[in-house]
Amino acid sequence: MKLTILGCYAATPRTFTNPTSQVLEIKNRLFLIDCGEGTQVQLRKNKIKFSKINQIFISHLHGDHFFGLIGLISTFSLLNCNNDLHIYGPKGIKEIIMLQLRLSNSWPNFGLHFYELTSGQSELIYEDEKVLVKTIPLKHRVYTNGFLFQEKIDKRKLNIEAVEQYQIEKCYYQNIKNGKDILLDDGTLVSNEQLTFDPEQPRSYAFCSDTAYNEAVLPIIEKTDILYHEATFLQSEVNLAAKTMHSTAIEAATIAEKAQVKQLILGHYSTRYEAIELFKVEAETVFPNVLLADDGKTFDL
Repeated sequence: MKLTILGCYAATPRTFTNPTSQVLEIKNRLFLIDCGEGTQVQLRKNKIKFSKINQIFISHLHGDHFFGLIGLISTFSLLNCNNDLHIYGPKGIKEIIMLQLRLSNSWPNFGLHFYELTSGQSELIYEDEKVLVKTIPLKHRVYTNGFLFQEKIDKRKLNIEAVEQYQIEKCYYQNIKNGKDILLDDGTLVSNEQLTFDPEQPRSYAFCSDTAYNEAVLPIIEKTDILYHEATFLQSEVNLAAKTMHSTAIEAATIAEKAQVKQLILGHYSTRYEAIELFKVEAETVFPNVLLADDGKTFDL
């Protein structure tokens, strides 16, 4: 699992910072989370192949989280990408994108599928044989969701030495991986645990931006491996955070501590502050395992 931060600053893009967008690589799949202005430039800078992105998740319809989407779709067409593109986001995202495509007569040469979200409850919105994605309802000025990405449990791993010791033929290997015991010719039953290694523990990643302090997310993200949580303001601006329905670094850390997550990544910083290290200092007064997102930064989770 690898997370690449394309942009993690609030509101407006600057020459040296970008609005929210990130790529999560999990089980050899790439998921684009939010698509602020300049996302496609950041994808190029970070050498991420456009053709590998088939799912895009948009948290809400504030411009710093989706204004880069129409440009990215247009570039996909110009690059002759053939894979269908699946976009998950609030109701209205389809209308916005289709209007731009229609008025510019820029229809893509691939399938464009929208999955519009309206529920105020957490729901499963994507699943394949290795990964599932659920929404995390957030508390913001417009309808907003975070996203919880979870690996599925892998099949057990074959212990070649043990299999060869019992002289088991290769035609039984798949059954062993599927968890079945093996009956030998002499009538001996060999348990699956003797022939396999435990699979790696499945990992999880929760993305929470933008949101006011909201303990309703706790049961959804409980014991998540990695939590990315917005920290737009420092505690000195807690009143402004409440007014704009954003979070402070301490509030993000409090959510991490109460949810018992393993690691917290802060992001979505207001550009009013001179140093993002201030966010880490404040958050660590509540929760010890704090990392700072920054444009172009990669986390091997």
